[in-house]
Amino acid sequence: MKIVSLLPSATEIVAALGMADHLVARSHECDWPSRVEPLPVLTAPKMNPQANATTIDRDVRALVQDGLSVYQLDAEAIQRLAPDFVITQSQCELCAVSLKEVAQALRDWTSPQAAPELVSLEPMCLADIAKDITRVAQSLGVEAAGAALNAQLADGFSNLRAQTAALPSQRVFFMEWTAPLMGAGNWMPETIAAAGGEVVLGQEGAHSPVVSWAEVAEADPQVILVGPCGFSIERARQEMAALVDLPAYQNLRAVRSGDVYLVNGNHFFNRPGPRLLQSAQIVAEILHPQVFAPANHGSGWVRYA
Repeated sequence: MKIVSLLPSATEIVAALGMADHLVARSHECDWPSRVEPLPVLTAPKMNPQANATTIDRDVRALVQDGLSVYQLDAEAIQRLAPDFVITQSQCELCAVSLKEVAQALRDWTSPQAAPELVSLEPMCLADIAKDITRVAQSLGVEAAGAALNAQLADGFSNLRAQTAALPSQRVFFMEWTAPLMGAGNWMPETIAAAGGEVVLGQEGAHSPVVSWAEVAEADPQVILVGPCGFSIERARQEMAALVDLPAYQNLRAVRSGDVYLVNGNHFFNRPGPRLLQSAQIVAEILHPQVFAPANHGSGWVRYA
């Protein structure tokens, strides 16, 4: 069996199902587990991913406005590899190669009978992620592994909720992008709620909203988590340089109290896969340091100062 994964979270799901040895290629963003890094890379961004948030947003909007994909796909390489399965997504055309583009590449094959099975994921909440795990497991013929993985994640979230249920809840603004300023929707409200937090400016199962500083001030978060989509902690720190001198930022309660934290959005929060449980544990460490040991400090989060 040969599998191509065009989505980091899908790669992590495949690995968690015990099928990493069957991966034959990946996207440019798939980097965990580390054993996948030597695999051929079949996608590339059409903008500079090392640019600042403002420039990335501008370039992405220009591509979308022109009706173009944000990413390049090496369809010829897929054909040469002749995989049995190609896993992609339809949740966000800005996050990975679009389902439409992958489907078109597969339709262009000279022998449709030899084309791989296309498995598309569309996670908007934690329940959807469980369904995606089941879908991938069924496609790959490892249903028992999928059920075990879902049970493990469900138990982990349940245990975390039980640990935080009696602790004081805190209002949390999760900054998913800095320019424009964005809150966090999709699976993030549930993930943070499991850790004893209440997300402001973001709804479960809805796309992340663009917000204003006035709205942030009105929401009055007690804690701010900065985890721009696809950015490491250090990239998040670089983006903060453009915000720290803004009066609207300086006047926030969380800023004045020193409760601003940088989190590794790229490896944890932004990826709808098995490591969302660890993401919730990271939030618990931040919100309740008197209860949770800082096991993920440094790699998953740091206090911004």
